[in-house]
Amino acid sequence: MDYRSQSPQLLKDFLQYHENILDHSRATIDEYFLDLRNFFRYLKIHREIVSTTTPLDEISILDVDLDFVRKVTLNEVYDYLSWLSRDKEKFTKARSEEYGLSAASRARKVAALRSFYKYLTVKVHLLDENPIQDLETPKSKKALPRYLTLEESQRLLACVDGRYKERDYCILCIFLNCGLRISEICGLNISDIRQDHIRVLGKGNKERIVYLNDATCDAINNYLLRRKLIKTEDHSALFLSARKTRMAREGVHAMVKKALLTAGLDASQYSAHKLRHTAATLMISQGVDVRTLQELLGHENLNTTQIYTHIDNAELRTAANANPLANFDPNKENEK
Repeated sequence: MDYRSQSPQLLKDFLQYHENILDHSRATIDEYFLDLRNFFRYLKIHREIVSTTTPLDEISILDVDLDFVRKVTLNEVYDYLSWLSRDKEKFTKARSEEYGLSAASRARKVAALRSFYKYLTVKVHLLDENPIQDLETPKSKKALPRYLTLEESQRLLACVDGRYKERDYCILCIFLNCGLRISEICGLNISDIRQDHIRVLGKGNKERIVYLNDATCDAINNYLLRRKLIKTEDHSALFLSARKTRMAREGVHAMVKKALLTAGLDASQYSAHKLRHTAATLMISQGVDVRTLQELLGHENLNTTQIYTHIDNAELRTAANANPLANFDPNKENEK
């Protein structure tokens, strides 16, 4: 996606600031562009600049200028958030229509808006006042992440078969043993593979080293033997699709769903990202320190990692049972 040809100068400058100065990833830049474009399109309908019957994806934002964004009010943003909550399609290409974005999705769009107006007021001083200064982030429920048990993880790995068995098993093994993000797996190059570790390019283009256990080393080495036989123009990519191009997120998602179904697991309840949760949970249950886990997962904030400390930790169970009152029964005491 090339935002430069679809953005007014004001938005283009903002996105280039994030790309070139803050060194944010292309995925982050694309998300900012899509979120802000969506907001501007909504405003053009809301302000009756275009017809209310105009499809949202057909509205150009190339005419959005400083005067347009200066006139934004908190009430307009609240109306927009209400629309997102009630009327926005969850998935534009879904087979069945579902409406209303979650609080977490709305919070991301609020973050994009706040960043944009902070840039206009604090960084480039194009606005004297921030019209959304008091905008709050939608509160979302802090649900514990869903994850596979050890037995379910083993079942998933054991079920892998088919034409791309070595590739699919390797990807699942990296998910479950290393806890990589799907974008990080898709971005892996052959040159990132070392004898006992891999170089991972994470969020914000931050590099980290992830060490490999024996099972993951074996899976990678077995796949590399097959990878060497594939003739492709993309010599750098580690994982290739059926078309012999770098494997995309959609391909990994589809592979994971297929493997879950083959393993007899509920594919509607689990996803590629849930395999990352599984890796984190299994490591925490075996006594891995939360700060070590933070480094391994590439979390910038420790609070993001600490959610895993609340998940079925065997040590917490042991601590609870070690309490001297663990076996106290007042009825039995009264019988003495």
